[in-house]
Amino acid sequence: MTEVKTGDTVRIHYTGTLDDGTTFDSSTGRDPLEFTVGSGQIIPGLDKAIPGMTIGEKKTVAIVADEAYGQPNPQARQAVPRTEIPDDIPLDLGTQLQVQTPTGEVMPVTVVELTEAEVTLDANHPLAGKDLTFAIELVEIA
Repeated sequence: MTEVKTGDTVRIHYTGTLDDGTTFDSSTGRDPLEFTVGSGQIIPGLDKAIPGMTIGEKKTVAIVADEAYGQPNPQARQAVPRTEIPDDIPLDLGTQLQVQTPTGEVMPVTVVELTEAEVTLDANHPLAGKDLTFAIELVEIA
């Protein structure tokens, strides 16, 4: 059987879970995820698990945070005066917003702290600092 090698375009089904068993993402009910192995299109730990697999093969891989979304960056958190946020924007803990950087880039942020005067926004990926487990099945090598 043909084994996946770096540079191959593949399609996989996957279910990603946290250490407590909570599913954070899955391709169930959707088309398989398609990407080129070794191209940096997916997290490094998952990318490294694919070479050597054959069509129909299933496996479960544990990926440490540093091989997934990395560690949280304290500089990606910023306190903003409440007066700078329009009144019609909901400011509950956990609310996800989009902000525009000075260069015009749109960036997702999460409200992580609220005081009378400030709102702290976090631009870290929600899975930063978390170890992940993926159950994967190789569906196709293109």
